[in-house]
Amino acid sequence: MIRILIADDHMIVREGIKQIISEIPDMTVADEAHTGHEALNKALTNDYDVVVLDITMPGVNGLDVMKQIKTQKPHLPVLVLSVHPEEQYALRVLKAGASGYLTKESASDELIAAIRKISSGRKYITSSLAEKLAFDLESDTDKPRHESLSDREFQVLCMIASGKTVKEIAEEIFLSVKTISTYRARIQEKMKMKNNAELTYYAVKHGLVD
Repeated sequence: MIRILIADDHMIVREGIKQIISEIPDMTVADEAHTGHEALNKALTNDYDVVVLDITMPGVNGLDVMKQIKTQKPHLPVLVLSVHPEEQYALRVLKAGASGYLTKESASDELIAAIRKISSGRKYITSSLAEKLAFDLESDTDKPRHESLSDREFQVLCMIASGKTVKEIAEEIFLSVKTISTYRARIQEKMKMKNNAELTYYAVKHGLVD
């Protein structure tokens, strides 16, 4: 039996995943978490075969949760299930240790296939992501600017580009306004851009925001 922890802050998403998995005889939802802290605590103190994890959650964000899980339980497979398109986070989370990445628009049979594959110790990537990985290998010398950003800087970039103020970002990810301003300055320096408008234009052009 494949024991699964679902970590997502939206109850309707958790219920939908539970409904899908309830129809699969060799899988069971062993537990749920609705915050990053809760997900991390349960993943580290209980035994699961797979963690299905959202990126955007209150408290500790999904990317940080996954990194801590992989540090302390490196063999526990994590499937990131996110509202964000593959272009935004897929490569980043796979490099950080995720076993797979799916968007929440994925079909239910793809979710089951991903859980089954990563529970056996393998990686799950979609055909479109595999194509992007191959393309990136060919064009390795011409990396887009945002790939030089740290995970937190990248998160802040996407939030700026989605129209959020420094204060709103600080409140959402539980950091000070001063810290977010520092991140913004670093982002502008690394990407050689002067203001939020330039960052937003870049993010939209590269498909980092909807």
